[in-house]
Amino acid sequence: MAHTPSRRATLAGIGASAAALGVPRGTAAAPRAPALNDASRLNATPVFKHWVATPSTDKAFLARLRAEFKEASAAGRALAVGGARHSMGGQSLPHDGAAVTLVSRSCHADTAARTYRVAAGTRWRDVIAALRPLGFSPKVTQSNHDFSVAGTFCVNAHGWAVPFGPAGSTVRRLSVMLADGSVVACSRTEEPELFRLAMGGYGLYGVILDLELEMVADLALTPRVEVMPSTEFGARFSQLMGPATGVRMAYGRLSPARLGFLSEAVMVSYRAAGGEATPGDPAPNPAMGAAARTLYRAQRGSEGWKRARWFAETEIAPAFQSKPVSRNALLNHPVSELANREPGRTDILHEYFVPPARLEAFLDACREAISPTDPELLNVTLRYVAADPESVLAYAPAPRIAAVMSFSQVMNPEGEKSMRRMTERLIDAALAQGGGFYLPYRLHARPDQLARAYPKLAEAVRGKRTYDPKLLFRNAMWDQYFSRQ
Repeated sequence: MAHTPSRRATLAGIGASAAALGVPRGTAAAPRAPALNDASRLNATPVFKHWVATPSTDKAFLARLRAEFKEASAAGRALAVGGARHSMGGQSLPHDGAAVTLVSRSCHADTAARTYRVAAGTRWRDVIAALRPLGFSPKVTQSNHDFSVAGTFCVNAHGWAVPFGPAGSTVRRLSVMLADGSVVACSRTEEPELFRLAMGGYGLYGVILDLELEMVADLALTPRVEVMPSTEFGARFSQLMGPATGVRMAYGRLSPARLGFLSEAVMVSYRAAGGEATPGDPAPNPAMGAAARTLYRAQRGSEGWKRARWFAETEIAPAFQSKPVSRNALLNHPVSELANREPGRTDILHEYFVPPARLEAFLDACREAISPTDPELLNVTLRYVAADPESVLAYAPAPRIAAVMSFSQVMNPEGEKSMRRMTERLIDAALAQGGGFYLPYRLHARPDQLARAYPKLAEAVRGKRTYDPKLLFRNAMWDQYFSRQ
């Protein structure tokens, strides 16, 4: 969220500028509109208004939200809601519109039903803090705890818990305020069409107020590390997803070093250690997180450090990962552990979903498409995603391996052009293997690529125009990808 100056500072700045220009104070120009950005740091967007609020079901909050809807609609302005704003293509940013940021720490568990209910704006770290003392853990989260739960549902993000699909599959029910101000409860049996559209619908159908999700026991888990050629990874990973293996969490990595580029793989899987985790299990050591960040960031521009990190992951880490660790501790990591602080550069994520049997063919194409210089590949994490038969904009209609790639990109026009060219090639590579790509990142896909990866796009747009006929809820992604459908 961009820093907003105080009213006093703003007025002082206006006065000083007016004096310097010889303009009478009474005729000074109005202050510039506030601007918001997202995790890419490439989307500074002017907004007419930015309202930060704690959501609730009381009449005062709902009335204020309806008033915001009415004001924006009357003026023809877009309205978009955000939580953590970790997207990278303006998916939560309304140009010259009304931006709403929802902030909450509300989480209430029902241990008998094995569910918990959260208000929009609640982060995963708040969920973990609430469930851990009860001996429970969220069923599916994103890989870091900074993201909001409602935002996770809106992008239908997946995690690395086995053998589940995207997070939307664990949501039982939610409340949504539609563009007309009505509040609707939707689930697989109540308003099922809206439920399927809102799951991975990027906030285009209404404002989510709260959600009910499933939870599981917070087990103690023991890791196992396997190093292998990338050619063996897809088949081995698929084998581990079966219920008989006992695997509860799993991920893989590929070496980004140019020597053996994307050809060396490591797989880390976690099995139950025999019993539930101790409720007081601590979160991961901050010092270890800082060390991991230092090693991760040192890779930029250095083949030696890329090899050093790979050695640490495949040889050193296994020696320190032999003890059981709680499921919650594995999920309780902040994004700051990998944060980029290098001026003039930004980290950009890509994500591609391919059938497990076609992973190596996809990686062959990646070896050709990814530049050795800029954008520079720093990391590839591999995760399993079970089939998603529900959401309209499903990215995993069948079981998929997700290849999550992190690139360091220079923040200038040439860097953006290079990223776009490479992205188009990588999307083509995924589509050629019967796969697709993820929407929360930079808006670099061509229209034909979007249509092939999301064959129900027209259904999503029809649903949008049904539930929001005046197109109140809009963002950069709607404007660029969907508005012409």
